Amino acid sequence: MHFHRIYTAVVLALRNLTLHKLRVFLTVLGLIFGVSSVIAMLAIAEGASLEAQRQIAALGATNVIVQSKKPPSDVNPSKNQDSESYILPFGVTYADFERIIATIPTVVQATPLREFRKNVRHVDKEIEARIVGVNPDYLKLIGQTVAQGRFFTDADLIRTENVCVIGSETAERLFPYGEPVGKTIRIDEQHYFIVVGVTPYKTPSGGAGSSLSAQDFNKDVYIPLTTDRSRFGEVIENQKQGSFSAERIELSQITVTVAAMEEVKRTAAALESMLKQFHPKGDYAITVPLELLEKAEATKRIFNIVLGSIAGISLLVGGIGIMNIMLATVSERTREIGIRRAIGARRRDIVNQFLIETTVMSSAGGLVGVVVGLAVPPVVSQFSGIPAVIRPWSPIVAFLIAVGIGIVFGVYPARRAAMLDPVEALRTE
Repeated sequence: MHFHRIYTAVVLALRNLTLHKLRVFLTVLGLIFGVSSVIAMLAIAEGASLEAQRQIAALGATNVIVQSKKPPSDVNPSKNQDSESYILPFGVTYADFERIIATIPTVVQATPLREFRKNVRHVDKEIEARIVGVNPDYLKLIGQTVAQGRFFTDADLIRTENVCVIGSETAERLFPYGEPVGKTIRIDEQHYFIVVGVTPYKTPSGGAGSSLSAQDFNKDVYIPLTTDRSRFGEVIENQKQGSFSAERIELSQITVTVAAMEEVKRTAAALESMLKQFHPKGDYAITVPLELLEKAEATKRIFNIVLGSIAGISLLVGGIGIMNIMLATVSERTREIGIRRAIGARRRDIVNQFLIETTVMSSAGGLVGVVVGLAVPPVVSQFSGIPAVIRPWSPIVAFLIAVGIGIVFGVYPARRAAMLDPVEALRTE
């Protein structure tokens, strides 16, 4: 078919469709919903997946994290005979840290960490913060920097200096009107620390994996690990009404770094084997960010398939609507088809005419669906806080699927129109 004939057929198709505007609009409504839902669902799924992967990747794809975990049941805590107080010892230890470095050859670096919650005060301002005892290489490990001042050094670690680096929210709450660097804060009731740095705002994590809880790094107070051990000891106290309980935890976490991702799972298995010998109570948990990343990607694929299937049903319904309305159109225009055949139109011309009409109809529905689909994700993201990422290919794919469905469901009505007997068609009133 030449370009002029195609152009004439398109103009004729538009003219025929505009004769029944409401009917055409209601017909393509299914395609509009289908296309827009495909784009919106893919955008929301992609955004949520990227956010989860970002949080997991921040833990490091070449890291293995060993965390202290309260044993499932411990009926024999150390009990002080003079008071209702209990000291429950559990978790990974400094001895474990030394063994990991000495016995597992794939380990490039191991970073210990100890955390607990204490009230932090400056003059009349007070906040409950997470006190984190770490080594100087910790910030690099979590991909964090210092916005003001500095992080502590090996010299601070060796001399067990009372210096600290505070998170952005801790700085805002304790020092709303002044610069925190160089000022003094009080941790607990008797320990005073000089603020030497402030970390920038970091988006709180939603928790990744069964053994990693959500964390808000902005409320942290970082102190040298040696200072933590010297000033606060190994017993974390929990005061309750009428009683006092405590937990003995040497280290809250050991982050082990290997040279390549290929060695991660092997190292995790070696850690599990080693720790099992010294921790029969199972008071530890091993988390492999690489495995979490792989699971997140697999979940994303399943999520996309499910959402795509739901949106595909809308497109299918739209296609059925197009077939239904085109069959009705064939019945209405039977006499017109007979006249066209009588003056020389071939069956192929009739098929082309009806297919062009369905293509124009589905293309119009697809375009409107793309516009709606591009507009919905930012609105959903604004009101729900769920991130949405529109990939460049998703509107194109959704539009092509809509056009394809229109053509596929338009073939049967077009062939039915073409197969009408011209003489019988002319007799139709």
